Amino acid sequence: MKLLEVKNLNKSFDGKKIVDDVSFEVESGKIVGLLGKNGSGKTTILKIINDLLTIDSGEILVDGQKVGEKTKEIISFLPERTYLEPDYTVSQVFTFFEEFYKDFDRQKAERLLKDLDLEVNSKLAKMSKGMKEKVQLILVMSRKAKLYILDEPLGGVDPATRDYIMQTILSNFGDDASMIITTHLVSDVEKILDDVIFIDKGKVVLTGNADELRERENASINEIFRRQLKC
Repeated sequence: MKLLEVKNLNKSFDGKKIVDDVSFEVESGKIVGLLGKNGSGKTTILKIINDLLTIDSGEILVDGQKVGEKTKEIISFLPERTYLEPDYTVSQVFTFFEEFYKDFDRQKAERLLKDLDLEVNSKLAKMSKGMKEKVQLILVMSRKAKLYILDEPLGGVDPATRDYIMQTILSNFGDDASMIITTHLVSDVEKILDDVIFIDKGKVVLTGNADELRERENASINEIFRRQLKC
């Protein structure tokens, strides 16, 4: 079943084409890598799917519905930049999510937090960048969403934090949900990907099943990424 359909998407800023006739689909139960170099248009596409940017033309359907207030209930979004208020404690952030999202599971969030040896009364301002990234991931993965969208979840964090993030994603990802992960650190995520979409200069340049691409190209997804985008 198609959970997400992106059809002929176009977006420009100041006359410059950032997203150029992009089309792809995400099926239920799949983890999909939206892979491209920095500045390739990945984040813009995700913001459009999350109704944070308007489009010039094209269509997006999430679970059969056009992007809007209803689809925000279906999607749990981890943006690239930290958006948490630094003066808040973790507990205050949990309360905010609990009030804002009906599907937020506070008990699950507190359990994941305990795994980090963090207290709910810890202040975000006193946390390292890696710890804030983990708290933000906990918030996203503690929602019972149909579609999880993670924008560069591994960017700017140390290898140990990357390992935690990958473990958290896999252990809290439901079989009936789907996920889109954008990254340029392909080797760190390729083992969990079902499908991949390569994007360069706002265009989709290659898409397909990860295992089939590996077999066809006799190479890892990371190697195919480097060849395709000439990294």
